[in-house]
Amino acid sequence: MAFQLTFTAMPQHIDRMGHVNNAVWVQWMEALATAHWEAVASPEHQAAYVWLVVRHEIDYRGNIREGDSAQATTWVEAPPEGARFERRYEFRNEAGKLIVAARTQWAMLDIAAGRIMRVPADLAEQFLRGS
Repeated sequence: MAFQLTFTAMPQHIDRMGHVNNAVWVQWMEALATAHWEAVASPEHQAAYVWLVVRHEIDYRGNIREGDSAQATTWVEAPPEGARFERRYEFRNEAGKLIVAARTQWAMLDIAAGRIMRVPADLAEQFLRGS
């Protein structure tokens, strides 16, 4: 059910404090969620729907510096509630310590209609079973 990517802190990711800027963690969450969507959803679903962020909740417990990497994991724990789909994230440093934990509520938009819609059960099931 989980999907993983590794992110490496580059010079453009570093803030004045010498570590990854908080906004970059949000960008990495979006990149991770998008990669998971592209890995699981059919081309037809990808052409018909797009996801919009409704809410982020992020706990920063540590950080990484330039050149360091973070192992990122995302998953969906429960079926969607109507149009909202909650996704979880964990970022761990190279030693395996949890440094960022987050959850995001996403809403599915029907591209052709331009409207938020309920997440189809068959599509949600693909994320819940991880296939």
